[in-house]
Amino acid sequence: MLNQVVIVGKVVKLPEIKETAAGIKLAELLVEVDRNFKNSQGEYETDQIQCTLWRGIAESAIEQCAVGSLVGIKGRIQANAFDTKENKPFYYCEVIAEKVSFLTTK
Repeated sequence: MLNQVVIVGKVVKLPEIKETAAGIKLAELLVEVDRNFKNSQGEYETDQIQCTLWRGIAESAIEQCAVGSLVGIKGRIQANAFDTKENKPFYYCEVIAEKVSFLTTK
């Protein structure tokens, strides 16, 4: 089995360092990625992808990223689910970054 993803896109929102109860640092990075095909109006759409960065990768991103910076992220997809207030299941996916390449920096 294989769970691997590579994305290249622009930073939409600056990451902020958070800490777990165990003191492990993490940051969430929102990256905008262009689709490689045009929609029915002849325009390229984009996807905004939530990426979670852990430990040293999170700290590096804080130092290196600015809004609009170009980044390459290698990681894996993690699927999550929870029940809403109406007791309906809600599913979402995020990218857990294993490597971040800063293609442009501050």
